[in-house]
Amino acid sequence: MGPIIVKYLFSSVYLIFSSFSILFSESSYLPPSCTLRRQFNLNGMHKPGDVIVGGLFEVHYTSVFPELTFTSEPNQPSCQGFDPPGFRHAMTMAFAIDEINKNSNLLPNVTLGYSLYDNCATLGIGFSAALSLASGQEEQFLLQENCLGTPPVLGIVGDPFSTFSIAASNVLGLFKLPIVSYFATCSCLSDRKQFPSFFRTIPSDAFQVRAMIQILKHFGWTWAGLLVSDDDYGLHAARSFQSDLVQSGGGCLAYSEILPWGNNPKEYKRIVNLMTKSTARVVIVFAHQMHMIQLMEEVVKQNVTGLQWIASEAWTLVDGLHTPAFMPYLGGTLGIAIRCGKIPGLREFLLGINPDQHPNNGYGNSMVKQFWEFTFQCKFAPPPAGWVEAGGAICSGQEEIENVESEFLDVSELRPEYNIYKAVYALAYALDDMLQCEPGRGPFSGHSCATLQRLEPWQLMYYLEKVNFTTPFGDEVSFDENGDALPIYDIMNWLRLPDGRTKVQNVGDVKRSDSKVEELTIDEDKIFWNFELKEPPRSVCSESCPPGTRMARKRGQPVCCFDCIPCSEGKVSNETDSMECTSCPEDFWSSPQRDRCIPKKTEFLSYNEPLGICLTTASLLGTCICAVVLGIFTYHRSTPMVRANNSELSFLLLVSLKLCFLCSLLFIGRPRLWTCQLRHAAFGISFVLSVSCILVKTMVVLAVFKASKPGGGTSLKWFGAMQQRGTVLVLTSIQAAICTAWLVSSSPAPHKNTQYHNDKIVYECVVGSTVGFAVLLGYIGLLAILSFLLAFLARNLPDNFNEAKLITFSMLIFCAVWVAFVPAYVNSPGKYADAVEVFAILASSFGLLVALFGPKCYIILLRPERNTKKAIMGRGNPKS
Repeated sequence: MGPIIVKYLFSSVYLIFSSFSILFSESSYLPPSCTLRRQFNLNGMHKPGDVIVGGLFEVHYTSVFPELTFTSEPNQPSCQGFDPPGFRHAMTMAFAIDEINKNSNLLPNVTLGYSLYDNCATLGIGFSAALSLASGQEEQFLLQENCLGTPPVLGIVGDPFSTFSIAASNVLGLFKLPIVSYFATCSCLSDRKQFPSFFRTIPSDAFQVRAMIQILKHFGWTWAGLLVSDDDYGLHAARSFQSDLVQSGGGCLAYSEILPWGNNPKEYKRIVNLMTKSTARVVIVFAHQMHMIQLMEEVVKQNVTGLQWIASEAWTLVDGLHTPAFMPYLGGTLGIAIRCGKIPGLREFLLGINPDQHPNNGYGNSMVKQFWEFTFQCKFAPPPAGWVEAGGAICSGQEEIENVESEFLDVSELRPEYNIYKAVYALAYALDDMLQCEPGRGPFSGHSCATLQRLEPWQLMYYLEKVNFTTPFGDEVSFDENGDALPIYDIMNWLRLPDGRTKVQNVGDVKRSDSKVEELTIDEDKIFWNFELKEPPRSVCSESCPPGTRMARKRGQPVCCFDCIPCSEGKVSNETDSMECTSCPEDFWSSPQRDRCIPKKTEFLSYNEPLGICLTTASLLGTCICAVVLGIFTYHRSTPMVRANNSELSFLLLVSLKLCFLCSLLFIGRPRLWTCQLRHAAFGISFVLSVSCILVKTMVVLAVFKASKPGGGTSLKWFGAMQQRGTVLVLTSIQAAICTAWLVSSSPAPHKNTQYHNDKIVYECVVGSTVGFAVLLGYIGLLAILSFLLAFLARNLPDNFNEAKLITFSMLIFCAVWVAFVPAYVNSPGKYADAVEVFAILASSFGLLVALFGPKCYIILLRPERNTKKAIMGRGNPKS
């Protein structure tokens, strides 16, 4: 910040000094014969006219100030280093005014004049020139005694430097004198409150920064270094770059360094060392030619290769960097350049320039004569002492410019000139609109209009803000609310030719669309890449995170430095560089790659899987066995073995067991509402029917043996056929009532359970009411226990007569199965709970079937001799 503070202090001191000079020079008590005191001998060029337009240009690129002793009158600073392009800029303004004067449709009957000054690339001289234009201190611009007439200048084209424009606009803006710059890009000048009269035909650095960000995003460069000059131009660009880069999400800065003014090798060495150590392969530079030369000298010394340079408009087109020493490092540079335009007739105008057309007229120094002496290496008479003796030539003014090879005549790339051309025409169109105002319809107080005899710069401001025209090249010119022109830049690329020369070629442009969004158009096929693979480099802090991962910032580092964390189960990211993983919908789960959601696998006890096939086979097998046994008993229904102990109950028991086997099929297959409602009801009623039959058979056995004892004959009348059927019906009806109440109050229903497995949907039947399910099982258990106890009491009765031992054994199996079922069912998830229940149904059904009917079928089929009443009653063979 040091040089900037010094410059502002200098401008402030000089402002005070100049103000006092103006005050004393115009004081009423000075005699009429007094002359104006000039602080600097300004290099100027003037042309009279009805309205004068001022211009500030860098015709010399440096100046030398004498040593100030303050013991004698200070000598004037001398401007050195004639700059032909800068002089061409000034002549472009002269050409534009000459063209306007010849145009009968623009400003008819009004002649424009100009007053052009050289700022010598020095703030003090440029500021003095701006004050001279505004105050009219040159003799020919003194106002009339009555202070009427047009002002010294109605507007100023320039200054090309941002810092100079800031200093001049701070003062001249107080008087609303329009300043239209063609090269000052500092975004700070868009502050309308601080610079109310500043306009420009070049985009601000804010747009240039956004244009560079578009380039970074286009090539995927998210990790870059930033180097800026230590002045308003660089520092404001750095602030804009850092803020806009974060807002756009286009990347991060690996480092941001300030390039010092003057010769500072240690600082440049430190900066280049930092660039070498950084992983950023892209370097953005907002600086001037002098900074780049010193920077590149250190780059060459350390042989830092493999960098992609991004140039600001300040050095994109500078020929001084196209040296054989620098090009191995700067080749392939991408840069922002001012819009290139065409100005027909400019070259012919430049060829017609002659010192005789622009004499000194007794004031200032003629820039044309300085150009002439520089171009032809001669001096106008009288020459300096010893000039002729040393072999120097005397200028005649008749030399031919066309015969001299000079960049002054190069009009192939008119960039600043094009902006100057637009700036002059903007002032002319605004003045034309102002003079066409109809009295009584004007925009000023009382609907008045401005007149040529009484023009004020602030009046021109109103029309300049609304100016809108199209250049012959086809570009629209207007100013927004901040005084900025419609922004457009060319994208340039430095191409190394085989013969060692450098060609700066246009590879695209960037402009603001109607929606105020930067539109980048770039032809990648034309770009020269200074790398072995001839491809754009990779410049990222961290490689992109592929789909299936998310970005996790590294602590203490910019957002562009991150780790890629795989998405957790159930979450996915289907884009590159996702910040978060999104959860899948309820019925979906993440793929193994975590890049998409796939439908969850559905799980239920299916007929197609091995477990379901086994259980289905066992169920059908049990059903078939029951049918076979039922057929055997039907066929042998008249035999004593079948008729013993109420054959009707045996047939009913076989039917109920068949229902038990079949009801197990309701537990297999995709759960549906009717299967969920029917499975437990069918299971509960079927098993109660079976156990009821067994219970009644046990009670009949006990009643028969009790009746066989003395005095017990009346017990059988309570267990006749009707009583047995009624008992079975009542016991079964109770279970039916329990099932009905359960289904009505809280019916079982199919349910998608995602609690057991995250990646699966378990289709199951929720019982609805746990109490109802418990009562159903409890009732079956109660009847089974009661049957077991009664059969256990009758176990010592004669074996050949009753089934007490068989019932005891079958009930023992039944109870054991269902006692083991409860914990196994509770601890089995999903389809395995259904499998456990089916297994319990089949195991208990097979237990009852085998234990009760196995011995009887054995006797009926294999031991028919025992299937007699005598054998059944135990009379044939007591021991058997």
